[in-house]
Amino acid sequence: MSDGKRPTLRAEVLSIGDELTTGQRLDTNSQWLSRELGLLGIPVAFHTTVSDDLDDGRTAFRLAAGRADLVLATGGLGPTADDLTRDVMAEVAGVSLVESAPALRDVEARFHRRGVAMPSSNRRQALFPAGATVIPNPEGTAPGIDMRLPGGGRCFALPGVPAEMRVMWRATVVPAILAMLPGAGTIRFRSIKCFGAGESAIEAMLPDLVRRGREPVVGITAHEATITLRIAAKGIDERACEAAIEPVERLIRECLGPLVYGTGEEGVEDAALAALVGAGRTLATVEAATRGRVATLLADAAARASSDAFVGGVVIPPGRSVEAPALLAERRRADSGADVALAVGEAAVPPAPGEPPTVGIALAGPDGTVTISHRLGGSSDVRLPRAAKSALDLVRLVLRGHPLPT
Repeated sequence: MSDGKRPTLRAEVLSIGDELTTGQRLDTNSQWLSRELGLLGIPVAFHTTVSDDLDDGRTAFRLAAGRADLVLATGGLGPTADDLTRDVMAEVAGVSLVESAPALRDVEARFHRRGVAMPSSNRRQALFPAGATVIPNPEGTAPGIDMRLPGGGRCFALPGVPAEMRVMWRATVVPAILAMLPGAGTIRFRSIKCFGAGESAIEAMLPDLVRRGREPVVGITAHEATITLRIAAKGIDERACEAAIEPVERLIRECLGPLVYGTGEEGVEDAALAALVGAGRTLATVEAATRGRVATLLADAAARASSDAFVGGVVIPPGRSVEAPALLAERRRADSGADVALAVGEAAVPPAPGEPPTVGIALAGPDGTVTISHRLGGSSDVRLPRAAKSALDLVRLVLRGHPLPT
């Protein structure tokens, strides 16, 4: 579909399900896939959301096949009567549904491993349009579908469950798309994790790194105050990709300094635990404002790292404590025997009228106690996670010798 002016490929993302068209559930798959396609250098021209209806599905797929080189569809691959994606694709292509013996064995084996009999309805998940290729699903019972649609567009249909869809995308769909790109060779990603500044502030600190059309591509996303910069480099082989990524990562680290806390899937809690382990210290926590979120994050990090640096946490219900965070931290350190103690409580100075409340965060150690405040801004569902991460990041900053936030 290229006319010499457009990029080689254009994409459309199709989201399928009554729960999406009725507003009962937010469509996060389209957002995620669009970002992933952008990192591959493939623009998304259309987003379409369609109900679990055979006629509407046919219309959506035919339109998509006529105007996009790639169609990424999610949803409608379950075992129930309203899971119609396979039926729609077969009708649009003018072919019948045929059973895949290998796919059926995979579905049966998943139920066998769980020690339960496979319901007869799940046999539908082994039906595929004739000529389609099965996309394996290592996380669930719904395989995906890879096939050409009338008009020449290639469609990848994946389950609507985000965890399953993302694994299948990375393992199977990305390599297939790369094979369609002239001279792409391969692609490698590296995620740089940041905390301590907002998305727009971090973008402003980076000299033209996230503009469209640059190579390697750098995408920026935010989740509960954690900022992720994802570098995507295409090259003839893995070595060429890594060579393209290295100077970009180096520039990011130079520009952002201690705002960068890690890479990959590392969380702020993992970075805090690594700082404790590196310093040979143990930590105890006490929370009177974050409802145990700090202890939960640290316990998870300690379990992942098989570390005993976190000795445990105390949670005080909101409104029960009148002690300053510094006193809470110092008392917790003495009671627990830990090298350092982290406390989250009420800020020493109440907020001005009309301003959001603040919490005080204190870290007590052998060299004294450090205290900062954190404003509980943002929506209600992110305030406490942000405060918990700010507390954990204080551990990293202090133990690594970085400047503290102002």
